[in-house]
Amino acid sequence: MTSRETGEHAWVLDPILEVPHVVAAVLLTRDGLVSGYTDALSQASAERVAAITGTVQGAARTAAAAFADRDQAEVRQVVIETDLGYVLIVPTDHGTCVAAYGDGEVRLDLLAHRVHSQVAKLGEKAMSAGPRGADGGAPA
Repeated sequence: MTSRETGEHAWVLDPILEVPHVVAAVLLTRDGLVSGYTDALSQASAERVAAITGTVQGAARTAAAAFADRDQAEVRQVVIETDLGYVLIVPTDHGTCVAAYGDGEVRLDLLAHRVHSQVAKLGEKAMSAGPRGADGGAPA
């Protein structure tokens, strides 16, 4: 297993690492808490990435809304290109987010495709889960 299991959805990260030149990935809540991360990161680094990623998403939503002269906007993805490589941030429909980092040799199209595919699978799994009872367990 290449992802550190800190949450029930950390499995989503492993296929992202199969893309050549992807170095690390983090699964986080939209408010910046770590739900899972890959072995290339320490827990402290994953927590820092998650906190920064949460802030970047908020800034992206605010900037998009300002450009559109609206109160709010939903972000579909954020791409950060640096001299070191790319950071791709993709929110899910159920309050989490996937952030992945590839070095300068990564093919951004392949990275984006894989991250979006994993986000879709995560959504499908969330939708296929049965309803829960009031006590959090399976319905009677």
